[in-house]
Amino acid sequence: MIRYTTFRGAKVRFSDKGKGRAVVLLHGFPENLNIWDEFSDQLAKSFRVIAIDLPGFGESESIGYVHLMERMAQCVQAVMHHLKLRRYVVVGHSMGGYVAIAFAELYPENLRGLCLFHSSVYADTEEKKLDRDRGIAAVKKHPVQYVKTFSANLFANPDDPNLKKLQDIVLTSSPRGIAAALEGMKRRPSREVILKFAQYPILFIFGKKDKIMNYEILKPQTELPTRKEVLVLENAGHMGFYEAPVETLTVLRRFAHRCFREKKR
Repeated sequence: MIRYTTFRGAKVRFSDKGKGRAVVLLHGFPENLNIWDEFSDQLAKSFRVIAIDLPGFGESESIGYVHLMERMAQCVQAVMHHLKLRRYVVVGHSMGGYVAIAFAELYPENLRGLCLFHSSVYADTEEKKLDRDRGIAAVKKHPVQYVKTFSANLFANPDDPNLKKLQDIVLTSSPRGIAAALEGMKRRPSREVILKFAQYPILFIFGKKDKIMNYEILKPQTELPTRKEVLVLENAGHMGFYEAPVETLTVLRRFAHRCFREKKR
């Protein structure tokens, strides 16, 4: 079921499927909640699944010219407050993971578990910040070409049959929303300390062939939390829920069950 609420006067779209304990799905850049459609349908057989269009993506309106990860996290909290849900597992893909770890810093009392799905707690390097600036310039000049080129690098297999589905989704993104998210990602701080002192289980999912987030560079963050699980997808790139749907769904479902069984420390 598609539903709507508001955050700072802007419309926010979200989907609400299933019953029971809640799992929140946050999409990556420059996607929207439809990226999770098949995945959330399966997960909703075991949980109540909330997927949210982050500000500036899908049908959610922009809330400024810079979408800081903290502001997006506040939007997520507004949706969950609207639904009167207090404790849940948050799953963030790529940029959604940046939002999820910002949420963990702001609202730790609401978390039963956290999944970083092809994501990172590290800040951008100086080189990556320059790349974000180049992306903003490209979006302003040729937005369609930018998102097509970007999405083509997300799969390990360039001929992956899901590429067309992904491109149809990202081509709906507004240039303003894309630019605001790029600027917000560029400004985000490192949040290793959140992992180190987390009082809930954390699941890391990586793609061994990820061209966007190098597994070897990201691997050290898995040593920070005490209660963690790590899934490495040997043949996946940056889109594990498309490239390895059965494996990722199985592990995430088991992880969420574990989160709701365990007591928060």
